[in-house]
Amino acid sequence: MKQLPIFVITGLSGSGKTTVVKVLEDLGFFCLDNMPIVLLPKFLELRISSGSEISKVAVVIDVRGKGFLEEAPRMIQDLRQQGYHIEVIFLDCEDTVLMRRFGETRRSHPLAKGRPLMEGIREERRYLAEIRDVSDKVIDTSAYTVHQLKEVIAQHFQVPSSQRRLQVFLQSFGFRHGVPANTDVVMDVRFLPNPYFVEGLKERSGQDAEVAAYVLDRPETREFLAKFQDLMAWLLPLYVKEGKSYLTISIGCTGGRHRSVAIVDRLQPFFEGLQHVVTVHHRDIDKE
Repeated sequence: MKQLPIFVITGLSGSGKTTVVKVLEDLGFFCLDNMPIVLLPKFLELRISSGSEISKVAVVIDVRGKGFLEEAPRMIQDLRQQGYHIEVIFLDCEDTVLMRRFGETRRSHPLAKGRPLMEGIREERRYLAEIRDVSDKVIDTSAYTVHQLKEVIAQHFQVPSSQRRLQVFLQSFGFRHGVPANTDVVMDVRFLPNPYFVEGLKERSGQDAEVAAYVLDRPETREFLAKFQDLMAWLLPLYVKEGKSYLTISIGCTGGRHRSVAIVDRLQPFFEGLQHVVTVHHRDIDKE
């Protein structure tokens, strides 16, 4: 049970700890933000006694719990001696960059209330000096964008871009009822022949075998699917590299009942074959 990997994330306010925690959550870590370090041994005991399925833990400690900071190096060493695998990652950043970040976000520094920001930053460095000295890895985030920091953390945890998965929301819709909000990619398939005007197909949906065959068994449809799939296969790794976790793809036809439905159902196994998590929704399939 003590083989449980524990990562302690610490560092300066404004250096990117929140971004790191979000990456670790996406990687399946159980994250504890601002938990007093003195409670970590108790948490580990409870996990063992309860048979919890938690397999990896990340704990964020920073100046918000400054009353316990001086205990952190000793407690980390004690847990290591008990057989726990603990890695401490410290996020550092240049003072001028921290000042710019706080100015852009208009957040208040936890130690600068009622006094100049630089004084708060310098005091925080003093509080964190000892735990920085015992850190296994120090990451200077001064030159990183949010996306670059996500990439650095993912690489540190040995998750190459090719193995990271998107949450793909794939939906059909009808332009008659409006383009869905918060859509990343919109594809208009109204150039395909419309089953709506075919006797016996109008009242059915694109999930009906005959309707689907009418849409899919055409040279232009096959060519469209091949080219669209090639485009998506090229784009998705770039979205992942840029730090995107969710992607909404909306396929539209006139009413959202025939062509778009058939295309979405045909595309679902393609995206699943790329090892992404796919959710399908036919927004307008039951509308007149």
